[in-house]
Amino acid sequence: MIFENGDLVVDYPAGTAYLKGEELSLTPIEYKLLSLLAQNAGKVLTHTYITDKIWGNSVDSDVASLRVFMASLRKKIENDTAHPEYIQTHIGTGYRMIIVKKKSGT
Repeated sequence: MIFENGDLVVDYPAGTAYLKGEELSLTPIEYKLLSLLAQNAGKVLTHTYITDKIWGNSVDSDVASLRVFMASLRKKIENDTAHPEYIQTHIGTGYRMIIVKKKSGT
């Protein structure tokens, strides 16, 4: 299955992601985060839901770690992290993958 959202593509069978046709260099956790958000595009995922899915019951499963990884992922996929096109923060709740319309002419 392949997820396409604007210029972002996640190729689940290959375990890779692309932005504007260029392969993204993602850490395993960044890829898991991106995949989880993509699989739930349009839905707000709570911090607890995300950390449980990514880390399970690990001691690393805290919101501070999640914020660090999310910031790192955003730097790789957003043109302007102050005005995100793909990942929206819902303060105090979690994150949501914004469904982006395909740009005309691409």
